[in-house]
Amino acid sequence: MQITLDVSPTAQGHAGLGRYAGEVARALAEHEPQADLTLFYNETQPSDQLPDYLIRLPSQIVSMGNKPWRMGVMASNYLRWPMDSTFGATEIFHATNHLLAHFSQAKTVYTLHDLIFLHYPEYHLFYNRWYLTLTMPRYLRAADMIITPSECSKQDALRFYDLPEEKFRVIYEAPAPTFQPSHDADLLQQVKQRYNLSDQFVLHVGTIEPRKNLSRLLEAFQPLLSDWPDLRLVLIGKKGWLYDEFFQRLQQLGLEERVIFPGFVAEEDLPAIYQLATVFVYPSLYEGFGLPPIEAMACGTPVVSSNSSSLPEVVGQASLLIDPNDSQAIHVAMQRVLSDSNLQADLADRGLKQAAKFSWRRAAAELMTVYRELAE
Repeated sequence: MQITLDVSPTAQGHAGLGRYAGEVARALAEHEPQADLTLFYNETQPSDQLPDYLIRLPSQIVSMGNKPWRMGVMASNYLRWPMDSTFGATEIFHATNHLLAHFSQAKTVYTLHDLIFLHYPEYHLFYNRWYLTLTMPRYLRAADMIITPSECSKQDALRFYDLPEEKFRVIYEAPAPTFQPSHDADLLQQVKQRYNLSDQFVLHVGTIEPRKNLSRLLEAFQPLLSDWPDLRLVLIGKKGWLYDEFFQRLQQLGLEERVIFPGFVAEEDLPAIYQLATVFVYPSLYEGFGLPPIEAMACGTPVVSSNSSSLPEVVGQASLLIDPNDSQAIHVAMQRVLSDSNLQADLADRGLKQAAKFSWRRAAAELMTVYRELAE
């Protein structure tokens, strides 16, 4: 079965969407021999490239910046101008990047990650909000099948758009196989030194943008320093958009020396950093799935997570759940974990068991079922 998968977010180094597309591609290539897989991406600059684990797979590349590419895809959809040959799609095309051109032959699968732009329009740049508002309902109607990474995202789509429920399949994401506890003490020490990590630190992984709620995380973290003066907050992730308020709050709270921004983190080092963290905290206001908490759990790290959107669905009973709008609640949860070694061990154990429920191999098998259903 010929399957073309859009891995543009992976080639362009995007966080959540990039990890999703890359892991779907890896799982299909490794576990589904019936998948004749072609990878597609639009190359925005010469540095855009696939990770080593995907580089040997056949690929179709279009050299075009994201804005003109998005407008071209939108024009294709509106004008019903087929782009099968542009994408190299003959049987199945799987869209992972919130874009769906018109296809005359290939059947289409569309992964709807979330509808955050409808819940929090003020946290999106104008262009993104305008584009998604205009195109999302068209793309969803045009898709032959819609994949969501959580029941929460599916219910959002049913709530906001008049779509038949039978078009939807919920297929959960998962931590990559590399996210697991390491017993190599030398490796852990090397990673600790490479990124100048303290003995105790609170960790967050994610793009710096308003939805991640990092200003409240700063407010919750600051009072911890009276009891743990050597504690540090480590924030791994690129600057996204509308981040000025966060850095202003960082200065107002006098935390410039207590918050560490490691910058670029090699993919192979991330599991060790998760494992070295005393607690992982994810106070996001909204997520379609939320990979970082389940990655942290897979590495044996205690997790504090928001009780909003899909996150309770993902973390189950293995996390301390907090109201993301309450800085004091975030503070108390972190304080509980930091001060109680028994709670740390219990959360770590529950987290490992929860993370084991999610598998990219299972996701690939479920996707193949969808592809076959469309092909037949």
